[in-house]
Amino acid sequence: MAQVNVMINGFSYTLGCEDGQESHLLAMAAQVEQRIDSIKALGTSASAQRLVVLAGLLMADELHDMRAEIDALHAELAKARRANANVEPQAAAPVEHEPPTGQKLRDLAERAEQIANGLEQA
Repeated sequence: MAQVNVMINGFSYTLGCEDGQESHLLAMAAQVEQRIDSIKALGTSASAQRLVVLAGLLMADELHDMRAEIDALHAELAKARRANANVEPQAAAPVEHEPPTGQKLRDLAERAEQIANGLEQA
């Protein structure tokens, strides 16, 4: 098992991963760090722990939206196949997903704040 040191929000973490997965783990840590930087850029004053929670919620929201898109595409494909259409999925070039910016990021951060506040009150 490989050991990788990652920096997230100024803190160093030593994490274990399967051999050969080191670069993938570093890339995932970089994604978390990008979300944290985006939240900080909005001028949000939050504790280190809260920033990580907000970044996690932003990523979970993005994942939720992507899953919904995939489900809709699968349903559309199944419908086309049932209609005997010769629809073959074409290989698409991989798309790199960048963190949301601008108004979308502000909306997501606000939504994440509301969720976090609700958790604190519970």
